[in-house]
Amino acid sequence: MTSTASFEPLFPEERVLDPLLDRASELVGASEGLLPVLKTPLAAALVPQLRLMNSYYTNKIEGQHTTPARIEAALREQYSADIVERKKQHLALAHIATEIGLEDDWETLSVAALFEPARLSTLHEWFFSLLPADERFTSEGAPIIPGELRKVDVTVGRHLAPEPGMIAPLLDAWARRYARIRAREYQLIAIACSHHRLAWVHPFTDGNGRVARLHSHLALRAAGLTHGLWSPLRGLAREHAQYYARLSEADQTRRNDLDGRGNLSQEGLVRFAQFFLDCCLDQLSFMVRMTGFEGITDRLRDLLRYLDSNPWSIGSEKSVIKPETTALAMEFVMLRRAVTRAEFAQMLGVSDVLARRITRSLLDFGLLEAPSPRGDLSFGLPLKSLRLLFPRLWPEVDQE
Repeated sequence: MTSTASFEPLFPEERVLDPLLDRASELVGASEGLLPVLKTPLAAALVPQLRLMNSYYTNKIEGQHTTPARIEAALREQYSADIVERKKQHLALAHIATEIGLEDDWETLSVAALFEPARLSTLHEWFFSLLPADERFTSEGAPIIPGELRKVDVTVGRHLAPEPGMIAPLLDAWARRYARIRAREYQLIAIACSHHRLAWVHPFTDGNGRVARLHSHLALRAAGLTHGLWSPLRGLAREHAQYYARLSEADQTRRNDLDGRGNLSQEGLVRFAQFFLDCCLDQLSFMVRMTGFEGITDRLRDLLRYLDSNPWSIGSEKSVIKPETTALAMEFVMLRRAVTRAEFAQMLGVSDVLARRITRSLLDFGLLEAPSPRGDLSFGLPLKSLRLLFPRLWPEVDQE
């Protein structure tokens, strides 16, 4: 019979915390590098694309990812005729909608509040309720009831998950331990450790990895680290094999008297937490570099030069984008605010006819957006722009 002590330690002993605290402190410090870009139109335009990317990568971990273009098409309600691809599109949309919905609903919650067990059921319910009823089945054909805790025994790899009757008590113990942690660096370690221990409990019939990753994503946001501009999901997918290996190591039982005081290996838990925090630091550092003003303005100019040299990319037979003329106006719209069409034409400093042609070309490509034919112009970030504006952010976009 499983007991609530069966997944101890939930948090490492103080004597082994220094490497984790160093990583957590580095994360807190590095997160300040995102502050300059937070209030810009660039950040506002980037967040929706990152949600698409998050859905792609969490589904990739599950082996259920579709292409970036098909995710974008699904957002326009354009679905594949292939049943398997259509299901993958539905999974992507469910993730995006869950991420948006819970970020909004839980916007004011503290990290501690996110460890309430009911939040996990809510997360699971949100995601699976968004799938068509005929797609809510496990790979073995068992029905998935949104939000319902597991009622059957399961084995995941070499890990025999706790019996169903122990899930609620284990989640209560999980919540009590992590919710009482208040110091910010310790909270980050708790988010890392809780990710594994939640996966160990395996509280749902299906979707446990998704729930654990979304919970970590939301907890890091509540900790004030992500600002919607990065997520661990990309990092975990890029290190997929190591992610699963570290999860498996942390499943192992205590090896000896030096391996903590609980039933499970403290060394395994520390290694997983180190891996998780390293993934976070890698993703955060990457986005700080990518959103640095000098770098992003240089890449914007490169994109405009590309469009000028390849007019077919915006449906034109000859170049209508004048890169050096357009760059300053686009930088203003990207980093400051939306403008009227008259303001944009004035910034371009060209004839009215040419200003209208440049504006039309940028709207067609998606670098400019407008709510109506005469509406103000705001910055847009089409999927096809990522290759030059944010190289290596989502490499799979370039493969289509």
